[in-house]
Amino acid sequence: MDFYKQTLERMEQDGLLRHTQAWPGAGGRIALTDGQTLLNFSSNDYLGLASHSHVKQRAREALDVYGCSASASRLMCGTLDLHEQLEAALARLVGTETALLFGTGFSMNVGILASLAGPSDTIFSDRLIHASLIDGARLSRANISRFAHNGDTALARLLEKAPTTGRRIVISESVFSMDGDIAPVAALCTLAKAHGAVLLLDEAHAIGVFGQGAGVCAEVGGEPQPDFLVGTLGKALGSAGGFVACSRVCREYLINRTRSFIYSTAPPPPSVGAALGALECIEQDPEMGARLLGQARDFHARLAGEGLRVLPFHSQIVPIMVGENRAALELAACLRERGMLATAIRPPTVPEGSARIRLSVTLSHTPAELAWAAEQIGQAARDMGLS
Repeated sequence: MDFYKQTLERMEQDGLLRHTQAWPGAGGRIALTDGQTLLNFSSNDYLGLASHSHVKQRAREALDVYGCSASASRLMCGTLDLHEQLEAALARLVGTETALLFGTGFSMNVGILASLAGPSDTIFSDRLIHASLIDGARLSRANISRFAHNGDTALARLLEKAPTTGRRIVISESVFSMDGDIAPVAALCTLAKAHGAVLLLDEAHAIGVFGQGAGVCAEVGGEPQPDFLVGTLGKALGSAGGFVACSRVCREYLINRTRSFIYSTAPPPPSVGAALGALECIEQDPEMGARLLGQARDFHARLAGEGLRVLPFHSQIVPIMVGENRAALELAACLRERGMLATAIRPPTVPEGSARIRLSVTLSHTPAELAWAAEQIGQAARDMGLS
C-alpha cells in the first residue's frame, strides 16, 4: 500500500492530485444548498438540452415504455427498436448510410480502434487526440506514428514514408477538447484517400454545434468524408453514450469485431429517448449552434480585452492559459469564490507547462452573464498577477 500512498503524495506535491466533488445539480447554472448559484463553465451541455422540457419528456416516454435498462447486450436481446430509431436519426444528421450506438464514447473509441488495426498496421494520430483514442491505438498493438497537432503537411510526410504493407488508419478530432481549435478536416480526408488510409474523425465537441448540428465535416462539406465519424450523446445532445456513423459494411464489421460493443449492456432507454429528443430540438432550431458560437466569440473577445492569455477563437471551448499547475488551481479557487465553476485542467490531460482554465460556453449562459464573467475572471487574474 506504500506505493499507492507515495504516488498520491507525489501528485499532491506536483499540483496534480484530483478529487471528485458532488454537486446538487448540473448544466450552465448550479443552485447550491446555501442559496448561492454558480455559473458553470465546466459543463459540456453546450446547447442546454440536458434540462430541456422536450428532451426530458422523451426520456420519460422511453422509461415508461421500455423501463430503466435494456437488460442485455445488443447481440443477445438488448437491441430495442428505440436504439435503431436513434441510429437512423444520427445517420441522417451527419449524412452517412448508418450509425451504431455504444454505451459510452470512451469505450467506443477504445473498442473501435482495437478492432480496426493490428500489429502489422500503422496508426497516424494527431498529438493532441483524446485519451480514449490514445488507449484504443495502444490496445490495437499497431505501430503508432504521431504527427504535429493539426499538421496536415507533417501527416503527408509520414504517410509518404510509411511502409506499404498493412492497413493505415489516420485519427484526429475535429474540435479539440482542450484547445477548442479545429482540425484541417478537408485536408485530412484528402490525404487519407490519396494514401489508401482509413480516416477516423472524432466530432464529439462539434456535433450539435457546427454544421447546423451535423458537425465540422458537414460544415466543410465536399468529398471525401471520414470512413468513421464518431461522436457523443453526452455533450451537445444532453444525454449519454457514443455513436459511430459509417457505411453499412463498416457497421457490420464493428458489430462482429468490437469487444466493447459485443460485451456491453445496450444503452439505457431513457438516455436513448433523451438523445432523440435533443435531435428533434436541433431539427426544429438548427441555428442553435451558430448562436452559441456567436456568444462564445463575444466572450472570447471580452476575455482578451481583459488581458488574459487566450488562444485564437475557434469554438465554444475557450481556454485561459496559465502554465503552472498550482497557479491554475489557485485561479479556479478564486473564480469559485466569485460565483463561477471553472475547473483547472492539468497534465496529463494537457501537455506539461500548459495548465489552464477551460471555459465551456453554453446556451444556458446569457450575454449579460458572460459579460459579467469576463470582467470577474479578468479581475481575479490581475489580483494573482496573471495578466
